[in-house]
Amino acid sequence: MRRLLVPVLLLMLGLSTCESSVLQDTCKSVAAGHKYVTYNDCIKAFQADSASATAADARGLAAIAARIAEKAANATSARIAALRAAEKDARRKDRLGVCAEVYSDAVDQLGETAEDIARGGDEATQDAVTQLSAALDAPGTCEDAFGEADDASPLAPEDAEFAKLATIALAVAASLSPPPSTPATMD
Repeated sequence: MRRLLVPVLLLMLGLSTCESSVLQDTCKSVAAGHKYVTYNDCIKAFQADSASATAADARGLAAIAARIAEKAANATSARIAALRAAEKDARRKDRLGVCAEVYSDAVDQLGETAEDIARGGDEATQDAVTQLSAALDAPGTCEDAFGEADDASPLAPEDAEFAKLATIALAVAASLSPPPSTPATMD
């Protein structure tokens, strides 16, 4: 019995190491390419979904990252709705309305992203990257609505967190597609 236990444990350890290396390698790559996202930020983000520990490849992680970002956008949308309902100042309510609109769009875009990633292929991956790029505009637009009015944003922490999650999702999705081809030049 003991003879069988040692190889089984070694095999399980080996599988666990292989599976986590996809996540680790992906997060190293994301952190290397984005100065505002650290390796630990990336690992922490993926811990929000237990499936990330067993993702077989970067495509699986891209889908998971999109779902995590979508969940954050939904939570931010709910917070915006609560703030708008309680707000008495019409101008501040309008600024929150801008945030509500861009986060609603981000939720839609992230839902499409997950579908595009699941579909696979170069064109679908490019569509996912486009949707993620558009969703990544939400926190900046929301912050700008308050900044332009010299009003402190009540959503700064949520905007920062969503920006980080969307950046991670975009980086992972972008790693799936080949670089765009450049047209040949005539000499």
